[in-house]
Amino acid sequence: MAVRRIDHILIAMPAGREEEARAFYHGMLGLAEKEKPPQLAARGGCWFESGAVTVHLGVDKNFVAAGKAHPAFIVDGLADMVSKLEQAGYRVTEDEPLPGCDRRHVHDPFGNRIELIEPHTR
Repeated sequence: MAVRRIDHILIAMPAGREEEARAFYHGMLGLAEKEKPPQLAARGGCWFESGAVTVHLGVDKNFVAAGKAHPAFIVDGLADMVSKLEQAGYRVTEDEPLPGCDRRHVHDPFGNRIELIEPHTR
């Protein structure tokens, strides 16, 4: 027995703010929206994916933003993504450097922390 991989991550969001989720996760991060199954669509939220990355935004009636816990996405073109986020009004921050990569943090429209990592190429 072994865990082989992550199927998806779920990030909580407040009810009724799907358009903001789409603007950030699709418009800013470039994740394609995936249609939710009909039996789950009534719950609200949205699903996104890019390659092997699947992100579910799920409505939480008692929503509290995740300020510390966070997903970390490997990205291509971090500098361009940071520029796009900042031009759209998002505050992007740096953290302690890690060997072999550049990384930044941004908060989604609901206050959830997102880490963006671009490995150095050799």
